[in-house]
Amino acid sequence: MTAITADELAARGFRASATRFDRALLRAASALDAYVVARVEKRDDARERRALAAQAAASGARREAEARAAMGMLPR
Repeated sequence: MTAITADELAARGFRASATRFDRALLRAASALDAYVVARVEKRDDARERRALAAQAAASGARREAEARAAMGMLPR
């Protein structure tokens, strides 16, 4: 379940910018991904959901820290 973004197109060397229709398709794909993830998460038991939420929070915090480090903004 992945969707390519307009930024990724630019990074890959595509010169054509994303049209309004392209952006609508990307938004629809993102919404569909979120819907499927929500349905799959509902099937898990409560303990697994808490573990997945903690894992997602940790990986999100790590990504934010890596992004800040890439910009030279290290935590104090």
